[in-house]
Amino acid sequence: MGLFIHIHLIAAIAWIGGSIFMFVLGITLLDKEKQKQVYPHIGPIFGYFELVSIVVLLVTGVIMITDNGLYAMLVTNDDNIIAQTLKTKLILVAIIVVVTIIHFFIALRTNGKARTTIQNIISRGSSLLIFFLNLFVLHYAIMIRAMLS
Repeated sequence: MGLFIHIHLIAAIAWIGGSIFMFVLGITLLDKEKQKQVYPHIGPIFGYFELVSIVVLLVTGVIMITDNGLYAMLVTNDDNIIAQTLKTKLILVAIIVVVTIIHFFIALRTNGKARTTIQNIISRGSSLLIFFLNLFVLHYAIMIRAMLS
């Protein structure tokens, strides 16, 4: 697991760090004109960077689940604390992936264009949801790592 945990951690740092950066940017950059200047440039770069990060997280996560014998726990409905914690984390990850796809679709479709009210609500709401779910996923990842040590 040595190499994959390190790759997974680097991708997690990129994913969560990027989420935090965009969250801070979103709450501090209140001037609409500055937003129109910044987001069309940062958004696509950030989006593709995050897309690579999430793919790396998913691939290395699957590899680590398999390598650590955790897949058997998941499919046999094992009821131990590791399996329960991993299932919770994977449910949160699945939600993040779906919300990210929705957010990415809106962002690509509206980059450099005016958004409708509903697109704006969904885009900002999905960003906020991704931000907070990332913190919960990080918590469960730390718990799983501690249990496997």
